[in-house]
Amino acid sequence: MTEHKPTMPLPETMFCAEQIRIPPELPNILKEFTKAAIRTQPHDVLQWSAAYFSALSKGETLPVKERLEMPLTIEKTEAGLTLGLLKVLHKQLSPKGMVNVAELKEKWKHLCLPEEQLQAILQLDDFGEEVEWMKFLALGCSVLGKSLLSSMKHACEILTKDPEGGAARIPFEMFSFLYSYLASIDGDIPKEEVEVFLHKIKEEADKQSGMVLLRNFLSQASTLF
Repeated sequence: MTEHKPTMPLPETMFCAEQIRIPPELPNILKEFTKAAIRTQPHDVLQWSAAYFSALSKGETLPVKERLEMPLTIEKTEAGLTLGLLKVLHKQLSPKGMVNVAELKEKWKHLCLPEEQLQAILQLDDFGEEVEWMKFLALGCSVLGKSLLSSMKHACEILTKDPEGGAARIPFEMFSFLYSYLASIDGDIPKEEVEVFLHKIKEEADKQSGMVLLRNFLSQASTLF
């Protein structure tokens, strides 16, 4: 009978500082990742981190807010859609025009947003397997805004190419589409009233090279709401 000798543990490998090679790009990657996490404040850091590095490796738009959003109340701790997160989704999905619902769900999950909130938004219209992004954006703004006026304000802030705090201009055609769509979803504003309002907005937009200025919209809206 063969006698088995006890296996001797392998000696621990010793490394000196000169043997450890740190990839030169690693510090900057970790620095940018940390800054992105602080700005975005993901509800689930591990889930968001996986989405972040996956997008980074594929050269896709990162799931990162442009700036830190302060909560409306100190007590608010639950995850939910915010203007900053909706803007992230817009950057990721708007180039497609038509978005597959499965991909939308994936991006939504990457931002650690509750699935039931997404389902509630999708149920506001008769969407199939694909969603027209601008319509979804409008519905997202309506969830945040609670009223047509504030919903359109949010839409202008997301869609404008002006710097933050600027005029928040968007093309009249885009404004008209979003306003008409949300008014139809709301159902409480008569079609004739919508047309009269958009006519007034167009008159102002024609003076601004076809662009709707947020302050002009709010001024006109004060006579309607």
